[in-house]
Amino acid sequence: MFNERVSNDIFVFTSEMYAQVTAGVILTTEGAIIVDTLPFPRETQVIVEFVQRRSPYGARYVINTHYHADHTYGNYLFPEAEIVAHGACRKALLRDGERRLEEAKEQNPELDDVRLRAPAVVFERGQMVLHLGGKTVQLIHTPGHSSDCIVVYVKEDKVLFGGDTVMPVPFIVDGDWRDMIASLRLIQELPLENIVQGHGEVLLRGEIPRALASSISYLQTIYKHVRRHVEAGLPRSDLRKLDIEKCGKSRIPLNGLVQDLHWANLAYLYNVMMAEKAAKSG
Repeated sequence: MFNERVSNDIFVFTSEMYAQVTAGVILTTEGAIIVDTLPFPRETQVIVEFVQRRSPYGARYVINTHYHADHTYGNYLFPEAEIVAHGACRKALLRDGERRLEEAKEQNPELDDVRLRAPAVVFERGQMVLHLGGKTVQLIHTPGHSSDCIVVYVKEDKVLFGGDTVMPVPFIVDGDWRDMIASLRLIQELPLENIVQGHGEVLLRGEIPRALASSISYLQTIYKHVRRHVEAGLPRSDLRKLDIEKCGKSRIPLNGLVQDLHWANLAYLYNVMMAEKAAKSG
């Protein structure tokens, strides 16, 4: 697993086992704040041991940016910490989490020891602020990737943990493209030194404006392409001809996984628009 220091007190851990998903540690004088956990226990255990070495007060909080398994399955490895998230994250995990975990365990024995631990501290709208050991940590609701998504902004360091609201290519199949654009525009208003993406490399200050603008443009572009496609009565399979690079994004990040995410976005938008078209005609 790869880890790097983003500021004096902020560290990022990037999985080598699943889609370059990231987790973070914010060290304070009163304990550590963990932002997301990694899906496989042996990688999250590295973070546990890091916190044990670096924080005399251990982990005080684990913040989940959303309910997806690759960000929550390591929660149980921090039994002393409060789990914090949006209220919709808690609801999703309590509703479907156990079933999905059992299905995942059938596919991958690495997950045999995982126990689901849902957030106990939640907020429902807007934002929530944690004050701990000289750090002001804002949890801001940013739906789009999923309805429960939040970003985590460390005010003193001007570092944002973007969760899956900020990725090399936006991924909206569990969310809404309009919400995602609104959330990205909200992030554009923050003074930022770094963004820790939910998957992939940390964005530096000079890279941030272009990355956010590129993601907004990408979403607008694919919406226009798919809308024209549906209006012309073309089959969904024809959308495979619309390469990610034609929509303003590189195919290289995440070892090429972004192309699959792109095609999934196109199929999702097509299905949504076809359903809307059928509803209007019916």
